[in-house]
Amino acid sequence: MDTWWNFVVGRRHQLFVDSYLHVSAVVQSLLIATTVAVLVGVAVYRSPFGSAAATAAAGTILTVPSFALLGLLIPLMGLGVAPTVTALVLYALLPILRNTLIGLSSVDTAVVDAARGVGMNRLRVLAAIELPLAWPSILTGMRVSTQLIMGILALAAYAKGPGLGNLIFSGLARLGSPNAVPQALTGTVLIVVLALVLDGIFVLVGRFTIPRGIRA
Repeated sequence: MDTWWNFVVGRRHQLFVDSYLHVSAVVQSLLIATTVAVLVGVAVYRSPFGSAAATAAAGTILTVPSFALLGLLIPLMGLGVAPTVTALVLYALLPILRNTLIGLSSVDTAVVDAARGVGMNRLRVLAAIELPLAWPSILTGMRVSTQLIMGILALAAYAKGPGLGNLIFSGLARLGSPNAVPQALTGTVLIVVLALVLDGIFVLVGRFTIPRGIRA
C-alpha cells in the first residue's frame, strides 16, 4: 500500500494531466456522438425501416472489437487523437441513437396534435415539444455511452491515444519492476473514479434540465 501511495504522490502532476486528457477525449467524443445520433434519430424516427436500419448500422459498429477498429483506423488516420476520437464516437452512437428513437417515439400523439392545433409547424413541434419530452431518454443514452467509452479509451493507448490507458499499458509491460503494479492499478482506479464522477454530473444535469413532471 505504501508503494502505491508513494507512486501516486510522486507522479501526481502526470496523473492529473493524464486524467484531464482522458476526460477531455471522452467528453469531446460524446458531444460529437450525441449530435450525430440525435440528428439521425430525428431524421428516421417516423420511419420503422429507417429506424431499424440506423439501429442495425450502429449496432454492427459496436460488435467490432476495439483493437480491430483501431487497427483499421490507424492506416487511414495515423496514430494519436484522430483514430481514438473516431473510434469513441462510433462506439458511443448506439446507446444515444436507440434512446433518441425511443424517446421521440414515446411522445404522446395527442400532445403533438394539440401543438399542431394551435398553429405550430413541424420544426417547432420538434424543438418545443418532442425533443424536450425525449430529453430524459437521450440523457440516459449519453450516460450509458459515457461509461462505455471511458473503458474503451484505455485501449486507445494501442494507437498512442491520450489518457490513462498509457499508464496501464506501461505498467503491464513492466511487470516485475517495483512500480509496475502500482502504475497499472492507479490507471484502472482513476478510470473508475472518473467514470463515477461523470455519471454524478449527468445526474445533476438531469435534475436541472428535466422538469419534475416528466422526471422518472
